[in-house]
This record gives sequence, structure tokens and C-alpha cells, in this order.
Amino acid sequence: MSNQSLNQIEKRAAFSLAGVFAFRMLGLFMLMPVLAVYGTSLEDVSPLWIGLAIGAYGLTQALLQIPMGWLSDKFGRKPIIITGLIVFALGSVIAAMAESIYWVTFGRALQGMGAIASALLALASDLSRDEQRPKVMAVIGMCIGLSFAVAMLLGPMVAAAFGISGVFWLTALLALVGIAIVMFVVPNAVHKAPKGDTVASMADIKNLIKHPQLLRLDVGVLMLHLTLTTLFVVLPARLIEEGLAAPDHWQIYIPVLILAFVLMAPMMIVAIKKQKEKQVFLAAIAALSLSALMLVWLSNSLIGIAAAMTVYFIAFNFLEATMPALVSRISPATQKGSAMGVFSSGQFLGAFLGGVLGGYLAQNYEVNSVFAAAAGIGVIWLFIAWRMQVPPRSKALSFVTELNKSQHAQALADKLVSLPGVLEATVVSEENRAYLKVDESKFDLNQAKQVLSS
Repeated sequence: MSNQSLNQIEKRAAFSLAGVFAFRMLGLFMLMPVLAVYGTSLEDVSPLWIGLAIGAYGLTQALLQIPMGWLSDKFGRKPIIITGLIVFALGSVIAAMAESIYWVTFGRALQGMGAIASALLALASDLSRDEQRPKVMAVIGMCIGLSFAVAMLLGPMVAAAFGISGVFWLTALLALVGIAIVMFVVPNAVHKAPKGDTVASMADIKNLIKHPQLLRLDVGVLMLHLTLTTLFVVLPARLIEEGLAAPDHWQIYIPVLILAFVLMAPMMIVAIKKQKEKQVFLAAIAALSLSALMLVWLSNSLIGIAAAMTVYFIAFNFLEATMPALVSRISPATQKGSAMGVFSSGQFLGAFLGGVLGGYLAQNYEVNSVFAAAAGIGVIWLFIAWRMQVPPRSKALSFVTELNKSQHAQALADKLVSLPGVLEATVVSEENRAYLKVDESKFDLNQAKQVLSS
């Protein structure tokens, strides 16, 4: 069988798990462009509580992402994923039936308690070979991005026809569709991937948080999603004030997102092919901050808002696609899953903090203070990222070994790391597995196999 393409199990796993991810994220994203508009009919509503309701899921996601991954190790991937989707559906139903903003916020927090991202990624790892895993993850990532675009279109339409409760009822239905996909479409794992390749372990987290380069990315993704939720606390209302009715907001969102995806491509080409990754990364952060400043100056017109949002989403899409890849490249070979767990927690925490910040500023100050705060966050992030170090491009490999003593593992690791093209080597005797990070242009696979078999 060729290692150059996905086999049938991997294809089925990639697209079915991507579907589960997409349906779940669609339910979360659909609320962003509509709650600030349609949520005003709820009891006890205020701008601060609107922000809390938008971001509440992020706090529970951030807290439970890693524990849910652990539970999937102990009880199996599918039972935990299905349980998480049931909790997510229950939170959606509670929010759909709510008459006050307090119960909507509780429902959103309960949605976030169905924190299944780490378990889904672990199952994707279980069902894919090492050399094909990046392709599987890429399919999942693309579907999540697509779900955001669809949510910007679908959310305002559903809310206009059925109100805010209709959005939550649809979210609950999508969760049930996700459960059916997991039960009947997603393949059953026939093996478990190494722990270091899937979910976080407590022993690793402390060191990963302290890692200066990873910390820059963890703080960066927090700030990226902080700006996103901060802006969407007030942007929908600004569109209405400028004469665009809520059901027509898709007329701004969809062209902006399509144009942003198209214009992001040249940035990716320059970053990768011209080897200007750090420069383009910093430029994207600067563009993020500039787009928020544009909203301060231009938010009194639909054209101005559209222009600013286009700049924002060009930068957002580039950074959202780039940072997970950098985390994977920087993190130790045996701790990719741990590093991604910490990174994901930062992402969801940013969503929560953004809702709180946007709601507080909108309630106590004028709208432009929200845009100015988002611009300031971008400037702070630019300062933090200025000294980041972009590692050389590498490929992660793992090999089965047969070791009984930890000292033999250390000796084998020393031999492997001395080979040409091996950037990092870790041998875990408890797992009978060797992890390598290699520069493919210099690495000789046959040499490594000879060392492993000697």
C-alpha cells in the first residue's frame, strides 16, 4: 500500500471527524453575528451580559479540554465524544428555552463543557498513520474554517426567521447529527496512538507553559480570539445603525470572508516559498491592529466597515492557519499533543475574555472604545511576538522499538540524534517508541532504521 495518499479508513476518518467538528463549531459560531442584535429581547439584558453570553463557552472549553482528553484515554474516544455532544446539545436546549440573558449564558457555558476537541483530534490520530496525519488534520482544519463562513451566512438568516431561540434549536439538532456521525460513520479505532502524540499530560504542561517560544504562540492565539469576540459584541449593532438590517448582514460577511481567503494566499506564498515566515507573521499582527483602528475611523459607513473587516480577516485567517503549524514544529517530538492542548486552552480562554472585555467597554464607554481596545491588544501582541524564533521546517516521525530498560532508551536516543538531518530524538521505553524530528532534505530513513534494528 502506498504511503503517499490516504487509505480508505483515513479518508473516512478525516471527513467524518471534520463533519463532527464543523457541525459543532457551526453551532458556536452562528451566535456571534446575531446575539448582540436579537438578544436585546431577553430579560435582564445588558451589553456586559451579551459579551458574557458570547464568550461563556470559551471559559468552560479552556478548563475542560485537557480533562476530557484524559477521559478519552481511560474510557475510549467515542464514548467521551458522544457524551460531550450530549452535554453540548443540552446546553443548546437550555439556551433555546431561556427567557433571560442569565439562562442563555448558563446554556452557553454548558455548551462549552462538551469540550471534545482534544478527544476528536486523538481519535483522528488513532485512525491515521504518522506520515498521513498532517493531511487528516488539514481536512479537519479546512472544515472548521468553512464552518465559520457558513455560520456568518446562516446565523443571521435563522435568527431573522425564528429568533435567537431558533439558532439554539438548530445548534442542538446539529449536535445530534454529530452524534449519529460518530456512532455510524466514524471508523472504530483498532489501536491507540502514543500518548505523546495525542492529548496533554500534566507532567508536560508546566514545562510547555514556560517554553518561551510556545508561550508567545499561546498568548498570541488568546489575543487573536480575544479580538474576534470583542469586535463581534458591537459590530452587528453598528451594521444595523448604518442601515443594514440584521437579516442582510450576510451581504457584508460573505463577500468579506471570500475576499479575505483569496487575499490570504499571497501571504502564505511569500511566507513559505520566500522563507519570510516571521516577517509575514508580524505583518499580519500589525494588519490586525490596523483593521481595528480603521473601525475607529471608518465605522460610520458600511463601506468602511467592510474594508476594515476584510483587512481583519486576511490577517486572522493567516494567523489562524499558521500558529498551529508553528506549535507543532516548536514543541518537543513527544509532546505535540500536550502543546496543542495548552494552545487550544489559550484559544478558548481568549474567546471568553474577549466577550467580557467587549461587553464591559460597550456598556460603560462608547463603541469606538471597543475598536480601540482591539487595536491596542494587537500592538501588545506585536511587541510580544517581535522576538519569536521560527524553527526550520521539519517532519515528525515515530518508530516502534523494543526496549526494556530506560538506559537503553537513552543510548538509542543519543545514536539517533547524531544522524544527519535528525533535529531531535526522544525514545520512550514505556511506549516502546522512538520520536524524531527531522530535516527531510538531510535525513536518511534507511540509516535510522539500521540504528533502530541494531
